[in-house]
Amino acid sequence: MASTDARLLALEALVQSQQTTIEALTGKGGTIETLSGNAVDVDIAWLVICGAMVFFMQAGFSMLEAGAVGAKNVINILFKNVMDGSVAALCFWLLGYGFAYGPTVGGFIGNGNFGIEDIHNGAGEEEGASDGWEGWFFQWAFAGTAATIVSGSVAERTKLEAYLVYSAVVTSFIYPVVVHWGWGEGWLSAWGAMGGDDPKPLLKGDERSNGMIDFAGSGVVHMVGGFSGLVGAIIIGPRHNRFDVEGKPMAIKGHNTTMMALGTVILWFGWYGFNCGSTLGLSGGLGNIAGKVAVTTTIAAAAGCLTATAIARSLVGSYDISVSLNGVLAGLVGITANCSVVNPWHALLVGMVAAFIYFGASRLLLRLQVDDPLDAFAIHGACGAWGLLATGIFCTDENVQYAGYPNTNDACGRGEQFAVQLIGVVAIAAWSASMSGLTFLVIKATMGVRVSEQVEAEGLDRSEHGMQAYSSELLQHTEHGSQQEYRAAGSNKIQPHKDNNLAAPPPSSIQPVGVPPNTIEVGS
Repeated sequence: MASTDARLLALEALVQSQQTTIEALTGKGGTIETLSGNAVDVDIAWLVICGAMVFFMQAGFSMLEAGAVGAKNVINILFKNVMDGSVAALCFWLLGYGFAYGPTVGGFIGNGNFGIEDIHNGAGEEEGASDGWEGWFFQWAFAGTAATIVSGSVAERTKLEAYLVYSAVVTSFIYPVVVHWGWGEGWLSAWGAMGGDDPKPLLKGDERSNGMIDFAGSGVVHMVGGFSGLVGAIIIGPRHNRFDVEGKPMAIKGHNTTMMALGTVILWFGWYGFNCGSTLGLSGGLGNIAGKVAVTTTIAAAAGCLTATAIARSLVGSYDISVSLNGVLAGLVGITANCSVVNPWHALLVGMVAAFIYFGASRLLLRLQVDDPLDAFAIHGACGAWGLLATGIFCTDENVQYAGYPNTNDACGRGEQFAVQLIGVVAIAAWSASMSGLTFLVIKATMGVRVSEQVEAEGLDRSEHGMQAYSSELLQHTEHGSQQEYRAAGSNKIQPHKDNNLAAPPPSSIQPVGVPPNTIEVGS
């Protein structure tokens, strides 16, 4: 009898549990609010997790850049990456977020919510609505990425104080203005262009147009960093001994390929937070979009890697891992704008073309004697522009609607979308280059932007930080090993280094006689 009673009680509990579940799914029993609150919580958690993944990309940038520079500059480049995140946090909190997402002023810049004053406990108007904390956190991680890209372009010869000033300007003003254009209420935005209850997206100014489609930031993030870095590299000038007297590039290799490879893999991992997280949630069907974005992102990265590898094998004659790593990043940058509005085979083409664009842009800068140690412009600037243009080429109206863009139209099918994307490329390039150029010129005229030739020769670790990443014995051993490799290639003596403060060339600058200089370097 006791056993029967226990079974009946268990059966009643099971029935009650099933009834509660049915009521929750059908909205009965007062559970609609509970379900809505759970959806909001899931969306908040998604943004926090993806924001943390994007911030973890700083570790990838740090490893990649540290491996790509000389051993005497490792601490300096690591320090800059840490400072980028810190400077971006305070500047984007106080000013940048307000300029980016505040109420629009003529479609140009936001004006409001400085110091995130509108985000506070209970800011959500409806019960269970988000207060907005996670939105700032996610966008801060993006701001830090835009600043870090520049560090690769100006590596190994820039004053630390000058770089920190630039980092503050780009995260406070230069980058937020572009964010407002593309993702806020700015004139390029697909999300409420020009503000108000009657958005006016380019080109038609009504529901027949989408505005610029840049889902996760090929233009808004990567072009800003890439073009800013290009201007910085031009104004600061090349590293000593980067070009010979005839203007031909001379190899200055990175010191640690392992760090470069691991850094790139970390960046690839973080990119899923970058792209998939740009759904800004999982509820209401957004999870499907995130899944699709993960697929197109993966295909483009793989296509970029394999295409760049084939290019290096065909034109350089070797399987150069630095080119393969750059190919991964080129494919990722290229797909970032269009990852939600293209099909998988489109992503394949986007990644393949991005590899050619990176390779060509890198070689072009060398011909122009522009020293970009991490190929930041070739990868982020040129491939970022390609990402925006590829959106106009490969997007379909069906995919745009599937991705949740607000207007239903045929802008992709009739070619208007490409025109909008082209306008976006020109505007972002012009703004980023001009504002960054002005910033670097002001810094150069006031506090100076470049270290002395002696400091550059000794390495920024010793002069700027008073320490070295490696012991003196290890550095000497590495230099000795490099000299032995140099002699083994057919030379009987070491060519003297042009810097007066070094008795012999540093490990990163030794090039075996008879071997064409490898001028292809890994990018951030």
